[in-house]
Amino acid sequence: MGYVRTALLMAAMTALFMGVGYLLGGGSGAIIALVVAAAMNAFTWWNSDRMVLRMHNARPVAPGDRWGLHAMVAELAQGAGMPVPAVYLIETEQPNAFATGRSPERAAVAVTTGLLGRLSREEVAGVIAHELAHIRNHDTAIMTVTATFAGAIAMLANFALFFGGRRDSPMGLVGTLAMMLLAPLAAALVQMAISRTREYEADRIGAGICGNPMWLASALTRIQSAAARIDNHVAERNPQTAHMFIINPLHAHGYDKLFSTHPKTENRVAALRALAAEMGNAVQSGARGRGAGRGPWG
Repeated sequence: MGYVRTALLMAAMTALFMGVGYLLGGGSGAIIALVVAAAMNAFTWWNSDRMVLRMHNARPVAPGDRWGLHAMVAELAQGAGMPVPAVYLIETEQPNAFATGRSPERAAVAVTTGLLGRLSREEVAGVIAHELAHIRNHDTAIMTVTATFAGAIAMLANFALFFGGRRDSPMGLVGTLAMMLLAPLAAALVQMAISRTREYEADRIGAGICGNPMWLASALTRIQSAAARIDNHVAERNPQTAHMFIINPLHAHGYDKLFSTHPKTENRVAALRALAAEMGNAVQSGARGRGAGRGPWG
């Protein structure tokens, strides 16, 4: 169901983009808009991973690192039947992580020093498994495309608003102006809906990769608590990357609000608890990342 919903939302994003192009220049404007979108997506498709990693000052982690992080990523990836992604470390006290890359063969997982310092080994394994799920599901590519579409729609709408759009639009002047103003808002809402849908799916698949849903549930709770108190200054300066993180690194959205890029953490934990019950894992009250089920780090 998650994939169907994502496909429908992507179709809505494309239709919205074409509609803004049509308002700007009729049928030819819609075609031009599509060409522009294709060019922008091609550029971000090939360069987004390097751009994001550079933006967050991420440095590569080599095999044999003192945390055992590279070995953990490699073992979990191999257990999931995936290529081993590149591993990066970000210097910030806020515990968090994200995945990037256009395909499983060209992917990277980045974690913060705060994550390694504040979470147990099992909790870190749950987080890594979640990010590997994003890679296996091609979510990193999907979110790159949707973010590009959202930015392009906002750009076209501003351009149309500045130049007045089509004077003979069947929507009339008021309708055209409303469309130009509301299109970027609608695009942002669709992008956020896609992001939230993919988070639930990555939680579910990630729980299977690490072998215990409660490791990830415990990690989400601890990350949310710390992220609400600890700033991630680079993320605050680049809010367009917030949807990539396992927990929103910004301090604006704590609930399932309309503009939140992430589902409510309590809802994600509840879903993982239900999954743990289905898998036969005992839910330990107050456990700090030590689930009862056996996984690769048990």
